[in-house]
Amino acid sequence: MHWKGITYLLGLLLMVFSTAMLAPVAVGLSYGDGAVPAFLDAYLLTLGSGFAMWLATRNASRQFGHRDGFLLVTLFWVVLAAFSALPLVLSGTYPTFTDAYFESVSGLTTTGSTVMAHLHTLPHAVLFWRQEMQWLGGMGIIILGLAVLPILGIGGMQLYQAEVPGPVKDQKLTPRVAETARALWLIYLGLTVAGVLLLWAQGLTLFDAVGHTFSAVSTGGFSSYDDSIGHFPGPGVQYTLIALMFLGGANFALHFGFLHGGGTRAYLSDPEFRLYLGLHLGATALIAAFLMAYGTYPSLEQSLRHALFQTVSIGTTTGFVSANYELWPSLLPFLVALTGFCLGSAGSTAGGIKVLRMLLLWKQGMRQAFLLIHPRAIRPVKLRSTPVPQGVIQAVWGFFAVYISTFVLLVMAMLVLEDGDLLTAAGSVGATLTCVGPGLGQVGPAENFAAISLGGKWVLILAMLLGRLELFTLFVLVMPAFWRR
Repeated sequence: MHWKGITYLLGLLLMVFSTAMLAPVAVGLSYGDGAVPAFLDAYLLTLGSGFAMWLATRNASRQFGHRDGFLLVTLFWVVLAAFSALPLVLSGTYPTFTDAYFESVSGLTTTGSTVMAHLHTLPHAVLFWRQEMQWLGGMGIIILGLAVLPILGIGGMQLYQAEVPGPVKDQKLTPRVAETARALWLIYLGLTVAGVLLLWAQGLTLFDAVGHTFSAVSTGGFSSYDDSIGHFPGPGVQYTLIALMFLGGANFALHFGFLHGGGTRAYLSDPEFRLYLGLHLGATALIAAFLMAYGTYPSLEQSLRHALFQTVSIGTTTGFVSANYELWPSLLPFLVALTGFCLGSAGSTAGGIKVLRMLLLWKQGMRQAFLLIHPRAIRPVKLRSTPVPQGVIQAVWGFFAVYISTFVLLVMAMLVLEDGDLLTAAGSVGATLTCVGPGLGQVGPAENFAAISLGGKWVLILAMLLGRLELFTLFVLVMPAFWRR
């Protein structure tokens, strides 16, 4: 393990990240709130710590392997969250470090779960920081590092594979990893600029337009208001955010193909995107039908809009809410919560199991059923008319098994810590492991996570990190084989 090299890169990335804290300083100065000194102190502490780490190891070797990449990615998310929590603690906004760290991890992992109420009373600098963390975490700060730090060199591919979500991690948009990361960030930035202009044109203040665009394209879900998107009247804002969330939850490689001459064919020829679109439309139609049948909303347009908004928001693991879906009739609250597990695309900012994995699981299941009828047949699982390597299929099955097992174990831990409240335990773990944000029970869309016990918050912090790093990036670190030479 190249500890000095890892420390060197960790320090370098911390110095880069520290500059992000200057944006809330500018926001705080423009609004005249009192959180500016806290962000300046946090900036200096982060910059100084990163500089000290860089200076002490500046002559370290920069040859990295897979193990170094996994360790660096995990360490960076854990350490970065601690430094991101500094301004929240120093400003006195969050009562304890645990609450600040929970909020920081929630932001960087684009989960959107919060421990705070009366959000509109928080300093503007703090509100902006919460949403800026999501924007940075959406594409991944490591990908940003790959785009702007050529010093990563040979180790770049290892970090890229550890960070990019999805079952197939060896596909690059461009020959060089740095160029791939730069292409991803340019697309991400383009979506952000378009979203800000569209929301601003519909009457939102520039502060709200920027902040909610950050949360939408990153599929994060932090809002400046307790009632989330329900705070903004009129359907235009909701439809704009639906588009931003849907694009944020789609594979960014398809956006790249669309912009480089592929047109709409880049999307429609992709089997995962077709299923992604179909699942969202199907879930929307089903939910809207129930809402109409129970007379929840007075018009078809309102039923369809709220059904579409919540399906896309929870399905892409954004977590914005236009209405308290926990009050919807029948089994709709559980159906909405279930969409967060599997309606996001691989290669996107969304969390959860991902549509591509579900597609491969279905195809493998159909293959096994076919082999029962024709046991001697050779029938590979295909995607885009190309056989999928057996190793990928095994990895998908392994991920699914570990994901469900992890969910069950975390729910059991929360049951012990939360006095046997099954709905809250399952709802909170589901909301954090999938990086959705709102859950059910005491952590429903109209509530927050303040009532969760101290131990419960740390369990959920672990769930958010596991969900963001897709389990194995973190799990391999506890395997004895990882540390053997």
